Amino acid sequence: MATSTTLPAATGVDVGGRSRRGRRIWSLPARLDTPLTSYYLVLGASVALVCIGLVMVLSSSSVDAIASDDSPFTEFWKQALFAALGVPLMYTASRVSIRTWNVGAWPLLVAALLMQALVFSPLGDSVKGNRNWIKVAGFTLQPSEFCKFALIVWAAAVLARKRPLLNQPMHALVPVVPGALLVLGLVLLGKDLGTSLVVMALVAAMLFVAGAPLRLFGMAMLAGGLLVQLMVTGSENRMGRIGTWLSGCKDGDATSDAFYSGCLQARHGMWALASGGWWGVGLGGSREKWGLLPEAHNDFIFAVIGEELGLVGTLAVLGLFAILGYGLFRIVLRTDDLFVKIATTGVLTWVLGQAVINIGAVLGLLPVVGLPLPLVSSGGSALVMTMLALGMVIGFARREAGAPEALAARGGLVQRSLAVLPVRRDGRAR
Repeated sequence: MATSTTLPAATGVDVGGRSRRGRRIWSLPARLDTPLTSYYLVLGASVALVCIGLVMVLSSSSVDAIASDDSPFTEFWKQALFAALGVPLMYTASRVSIRTWNVGAWPLLVAALLMQALVFSPLGDSVKGNRNWIKVAGFTLQPSEFCKFALIVWAAAVLARKRPLLNQPMHALVPVVPGALLVLGLVLLGKDLGTSLVVMALVAAMLFVAGAPLRLFGMAMLAGGLLVQLMVTGSENRMGRIGTWLSGCKDGDATSDAFYSGCLQARHGMWALASGGWWGVGLGGSREKWGLLPEAHNDFIFAVIGEELGLVGTLAVLGLFAILGYGLFRIVLRTDDLFVKIATTGVLTWVLGQAVINIGAVLGLLPVVGLPLPLVSSGGSALVMTMLALGMVIGFARREAGAPEALAARGGLVQRSLAVLPVRRDGRAR
């Protein structure tokens, strides 16, 4: 049976975030550096981003919904439903023990592979050339989001168990790389390049943190680059997107799908950000969402945030992602459990890497690859699975040194506070 593996303090940086000479690095001021700091940073930033996402999904999708003779709340209610589903899953994941995650790693991976294979069954559905969805009971689900989470848990469990052998290339590669390639192959068969890039990045990050030999990463980068090149050159749509992005949208044909999905989106995204100015045009006042900006509620929701809430709004969102990233990185530094360290690194790479790709595409710094902004963009599968993954990490933060005692003391403080309330004659608090 798989068990959790602890990692001794490294030579350069120990689990408490101290350098070799004893100076603290990556730390907050002493009064803010408590056992529950990581817990509050991850939980607070996650909840704030979900709330901002709900508001902006309502604002950015209402016009298109009305134009389609639907309620302006159609997309909002869907997103709110998935957020409501994600909350109990997030809470449950935060209470699951590390041993349980280890035991369930293989079943999770098998279930993810079976779900991803369903996209090629009659339940599968294609959207803009990507066959990466299944329709079940009137809902459209994206199994690749579950694949990300399952792959993180499975790879972390395997690598933690094999820690003493990871200096040997064969043990570092097997079975993690074959398992990741199996997931990657199913995703690529559905022509989802964006998700494939995220999967490759999180697997590489987990292998690096686990201590795999550095020489393996050179070969992996070469193989990954060749794979991405084959995927790009094998698709006329992707070639068009890359070409219009590299040419600065000067050579694109306005009637082509590549121009529509890449150049047109990028142009209107930049115009939305520019028209927002410092303080924005006001919540709900976006003009680009009136049929001008494709996927305004999904891939390009950051542009609508910039237009309606201005530079201040976009910086607030960036700040929340920075807080979330710092909280996750803090857990990686402070833990002495290798499973926790690797799994948290995977979640960190997933969430922040996808955010960088999405925002980079909106700003025109990267080509459009169709990745949503985590926790903010419309998309039920992405929202639920991201909340589940963050719930798991919140559970890790609850187990940091001193955190259980701090949580118990917090509960005692609440009880003592309630004890001073005035009591009625029947014995109940007023």
